[in-house]
Amino acid sequence: MQIVAGTKEFQIERPTVVAIGKFDGRHKGHQVLLQKMLAMREEKGYRTLVFTFDMAPAGVVFGKGQTMITTNQERRANMEKMGIDYLVEYPFDQEAAHMAPEVFVAEILVGRLKAKAIVAGTDCGFGYRRAGDAKLLQKLAPLYGYQAVILEKQQDDSHRDISSTYIREKLDQGDMQKANGLLGEPYAIHGKVVHGRHMGTPLLGFPTANILPPPEKYLPRFGVYVSRVLVDGAYYGGISNIGRKPTITGENPVGVETFILGLDEDLYGKDIQVQLLDFERPEQKFSGIEELKARIEQDRQYAVEYFRQHPQWR
Repeated sequence: MQIVAGTKEFQIERPTVVAIGKFDGRHKGHQVLLQKMLAMREEKGYRTLVFTFDMAPAGVVFGKGQTMITTNQERRANMEKMGIDYLVEYPFDQEAAHMAPEVFVAEILVGRLKAKAIVAGTDCGFGYRRAGDAKLLQKLAPLYGYQAVILEKQQDDSHRDISSTYIREKLDQGDMQKANGLLGEPYAIHGKVVHGRHMGTPLLGFPTANILPPPEKYLPRFGVYVSRVLVDGAYYGGISNIGRKPTITGENPVGVETFILGLDEDLYGKDIQVQLLDFERPEQKFSGIEELKARIEQDRQYAVEYFRQHPQWR
């Protein structure tokens, strides 16, 4: 996959089928759009291209940061996994925020991306104040010589539209079964293992792997989760705590600490992926290390039983 990032000066030379959006989470609704693009590549020979911005637009429009289910790095990995040919991360600034929808179609989608087909959902929005929509894409298609492919929103079994907002709601509740069902895969946190407070082995009796998610990463409800951990291409069961470790004194940044079942080695400096499968309990403060140690052993047993009942995740 070719990534175009950090510049407005680019030109795609081969005809493309384009999808536009944040693709936050690459949920089941997004996957339908992407699969349609891949089908059109097979049918018409177009290159597949996803156009997005290099930051959450609210950061520019409203002057504040915005957290994402999928970070830029994770989105890149997702698109490569899907087999997308081009990912364009367009710099989002005041100029981009105020671009008229017609100009965006003419100069960016058709001019720079060489779009011969544009795939979008019925609720798509683009250009200044999101004034551009699916109807405008259809209206401009004959003028600029592209095919507008408009797809209906995907819904879950309760007939609710699948969206990043819906997924955030379920993450806030710790409802990983529903969140993962909407995503079509386990919610994941990527990171490099860093040194923690070195409490695991000497005090608690087992080693843990600590990662610090980037500030833009949207995290679920603080607490303890059964997890599946990807290390060096292999999956291991785990139990993960997300939060600030209130039992441990001192300033503790928000982190993800994981006890990996069946793996006892130093992972410091390695990139790992923690996939959350099941919410066990909220984060809580214990009276001391001994009570914490006893509760973590219960957490470990909970995870062992979970994997016994769900062997597909091992």
